[in-house]
Amino acid sequence: MSKRPSRLPPEVSRIIYVRNLPYKISAEELYDIFGKYGAIRQIRRGCAAETKGTAFVVYDDIYDAKNAVDHLSGFNVAGRYILLVLYYNPVKAQKKLDAQKAQEELIEIRRKLGLSTD
Repeated sequence: MSKRPSRLPPEVSRIIYVRNLPYKISAEELYDIFGKYGAIRQIRRGCAAETKGTAFVVYDDIYDAKNAVDHLSGFNVAGRYILLVLYYNPVKAQKKLDAQKAQEELIEIRRKLGLSTD
């Protein structure tokens, strides 16, 4: 039986974010790849044009998610390398959305005032 460390880094999460997946990868293939590292609660693949090739994988156990991140970054899937396997950080994701919204609002205000958007 493997001994688990008592403390994990603060960025570790049960949810990992994966990029550069083949567009035609099946759900079964994803469960085969990521399921080797532990029980999976859910996998959500990106369907929109800007999210194709991405997925969120939710593990039941945080240690399984850490093991998957440690082993799958740079893993070759159907001739493509998974470039990025990261822990999902909801706070960071919300900050990014807020910054995008603020930028869009600024552009709209500048447009209404007739100011250059350069």
